[in-house]
Amino acid sequence: MPGKVDLVLGTAGHIDHGKTALVRALTGVDTDRLPAEKQRGITIDLGFASLDLPGHRVALVDVPGHERFIRNMLAGASGLDLAMLIVAADDSVMPQTREHLEILQLLGLSGGLIVLTKCDLADESWLDLVEEDLRTLVNGTFLESAEIVRTSATSGRGIEELKASLTRVCDQAPPRDDPGLFRMAIDRSFTLAGHGTVVTGAVASGELVVGSDLEWFPEGRPVRVRGIHRHDQSVERVGRGARAAINLGGVHHREVQRGDELAEPGYLRASRVLSVEVRESIEAVGRLRHRARYRVHVGTAEVAASLSLLDREAVESSTGLRLAQLFLAEPIATVHGQPFVIREESPPATVGGGRVLQPVARRIRRRDLLAKERLRRLGSVEGSTRIASALAFQGLSPWTDRTLCRDSGVPISEVRPTVEKMVSSGELITLPVGPRRTVQILAEFVVEIEDRVLRAIARLHQASPRMSTIARARVASALADLENDALVAGIIDRLKSAGRVVGDARTIALSGHEPRLSQGERKLKKEIAEAYRSGGFTPPDSTDWTLKGGPRASTVPDLLALLRDEEQLVEISPGLYLDHDIEVEMRSKVISYFRASPGMTVADLRDLLGTSRKFAVPLAEYLDRIGLTHREGDIRTLARKITSTLDPGEEL
Repeated sequence: MPGKVDLVLGTAGHIDHGKTALVRALTGVDTDRLPAEKQRGITIDLGFASLDLPGHRVALVDVPGHERFIRNMLAGASGLDLAMLIVAADDSVMPQTREHLEILQLLGLSGGLIVLTKCDLADESWLDLVEEDLRTLVNGTFLESAEIVRTSATSGRGIEELKASLTRVCDQAPPRDDPGLFRMAIDRSFTLAGHGTVVTGAVASGELVVGSDLEWFPEGRPVRVRGIHRHDQSVERVGRGARAAINLGGVHHREVQRGDELAEPGYLRASRVLSVEVRESIEAVGRLRHRARYRVHVGTAEVAASLSLLDREAVESSTGLRLAQLFLAEPIATVHGQPFVIREESPPATVGGGRVLQPVARRIRRRDLLAKERLRRLGSVEGSTRIASALAFQGLSPWTDRTLCRDSGVPISEVRPTVEKMVSSGELITLPVGPRRTVQILAEFVVEIEDRVLRAIARLHQASPRMSTIARARVASALADLENDALVAGIIDRLKSAGRVVGDARTIALSGHEPRLSQGERKLKKEIAEAYRSGGFTPPDSTDWTLKGGPRASTVPDLLALLRDEEQLVEISPGLYLDHDIEVEMRSKVISYFRASPGMTVADLRDLLGTSRKFAVPLAEYLDRIGLTHREGDIRTLARKITSTLDPGEEL
């Protein structure tokens, strides 16, 4: 039915208050499908039906009312848009009426109505008293102003009025946040002959089409959508607010269980640690306790967890939210803002709930004030604030628009524009992390890394006081925990552009740094430079200087490196240097030689430079390495790129 809005409506209330009978009267569907339910006359597991209303296509979820099946009720309530709180007129408010209402409140529902059933079993004055009790019960909750409809599934009283009330409630239902990426919590898995695995659930967000690839969590395995059914009809696509049955390829139905999730690839990630906001249930007898173990219900999953209160030993206010972390016995997949309920294991009782702030978290120490402040900012109503906080927790780890959508709750369509605004304002800095890849990092982290790089260079200067520069590779090694040399290189280039360091592609130094040499070392340095200048194309052996250095012999390697960094010497090969001006002269002679001869051997180079083969061989290899010549066998030619740029009669 084109144009209709999909919504999920759930029942809630005490056992034997007529929830299933009311659904049957509304839809004609008996949602008790299990033999045990038929035999015992009570709802044990979730039941499903559909109801068409003007402008809306409603998926009805009938939940069990018995306290022993609260876990099933919670699985059905997790994906609701609206709720019907159902109370039998002959019983009035009962324990599960209160607990179900509190659960719906903890799950963040904001719309619904109240239905009095079995009104044929009570007189009107009694019904008035029951309504008064209900108004007292729902005072201060999302049902405070809700309509109360009197019905009887047996006589048909009020059923049409209830449909009209439901239409009004659906019309007034506030739009729920939709991040725009498909996600669905699974509540059933079974097999159909000729089709294979089928899973069902309420679509929490996004849209799905037949043929799509999804990921199945917590395993994170890829699966493929073979077919989709909505309300027992085959469809090509399904969106948020609909109940869907999805035929999956790539997984056996016995592998899938209630609590698993389906999502678009790259969106979800299973985690054993969640950072959350938590508050106590109004109906709770005791307080939430630090390091206590509970049962946590989130989505359709139920998992044992340990609660770590980050603010104090116990939650002191039944209305105040507190920061906490949940350490789960098994990994589950969640998203930012997802509600959850906390229950005692024994005796079973709902004691609190809240919402997820960090779907993928690490342990936070209670004394870590900065991390706790970032958690608070994740609860902000401002999307840009949540994105900044999510990126702060991300640090230098890679992220994508989809993971940022998951971690901040900002719709996928708004993530990229928000990030671009943050880049424009300078809040995010773009840095290279590879030859063709960049990443946006919070400015506060860039400042921190810049400071670390500067301190690392300063330490290396102190460790090698005679060196005028430090190899970039040594700086990267000193910051190995960053695990990305390209990132360090990008930071160094940023510091160089700001004038805080100087250097080239190979070496770097703090601006204003001068090597520290004693008077004797300066004298030896001068002697070495002169020796190489006068040596021409027959330079001295660097090891000879080590022997001649006397008490300063150990400084010779540093002095040679210093002369190289100062561009007084050119390193031809390890241990072999030429004076800078001599090296320029050599290149000029070689280019001039090729104007008269098409090829050159090592012997030709030896004769051209007036040196020996001992030096001619490494000099020839050096010319090849810098791209001046090209070797083919024993013959070298002038490199084509050099030839093409020379004008007739040009000198180097």
